[in-house]
Amino acid sequence: MEDRTMTLTDHIAELRKRILLVLLMVVVTMAAGLFIAPRILVYLKSVPPASGIAWNVFSPWDGIRIYMSIALAFSLAVTLPFALYQLWKFVNVGLKTNEQDAALKYIPFTIICFIIGFSFAYFVVFPMSFTFTTGIAKSLQFTETYGISQYFGFMFNIVLPLAVAFELPVVVMFLTKIGILNPKRLHTMRRYAYLVLVIVASLISPPEILSHLMVAIPLIGLYEISVWLSGVVYRKQLRLRDAGALEPTA
Repeated sequence: MEDRTMTLTDHIAELRKRILLVLLMVVVTMAAGLFIAPRILVYLKSVPPASGIAWNVFSPWDGIRIYMSIALAFSLAVTLPFALYQLWKFVNVGLKTNEQDAALKYIPFTIICFIIGFSFAYFVVFPMSFTFTTGIAKSLQFTETYGISQYFGFMFNIVLPLAVAFELPVVVMFLTKIGILNPKRLHTMRRYAYLVLVIVASLISPPEILSHLMVAIPLIGLYEISVWLSGVVYRKQLRLRDAGALEPTA
């Protein structure tokens, strides 16, 4: 059997190697992002809710800032699967066999859940929030003049937290797989989890009850899906352990 013992120096060298590989990937994809960023901006401007408004710049730096931000966002999105794989390679030595398999197996699902969450946030929650806030401005007879930095800041504040929240089922499944969580603990935590999710929903949605519900209900649904998936994984773990085919967890 391969000796998996590593010294502190070996760990540092391995970490340095993985970080350099990820940074190299970021640089390469950033170059591609600089090429594709104008096309992404043209697309975003051509679809609702941006298609009906003019994008203004209030600083000489606004244009280049958004151009670089879009290129960086593209780079990070493309780099994410590669970075997760490099993370798995780094921690692989310290994991048990079942933990190694679980970590590698769940990486693709992490990407899929992020894409689903991003799509839901951008195509459902963001337009709803934008319509609500611009409706308030119109009702108060304000002249709507939006800066490109403010527009993207508003969008990212809504889209990114929801996209990350959609990772919850995969994270719960993985933690159940390696023995940190189980359905009983999740049931015990339910009331506190609901409170946290409702608070998060109120922070990232417009300040009215319908919008809160449209965000809070999917988040609570994600938690319940996570509890159910945890039960599925946990029962499978018990069957394997009873059959002697699984290493006991610490």
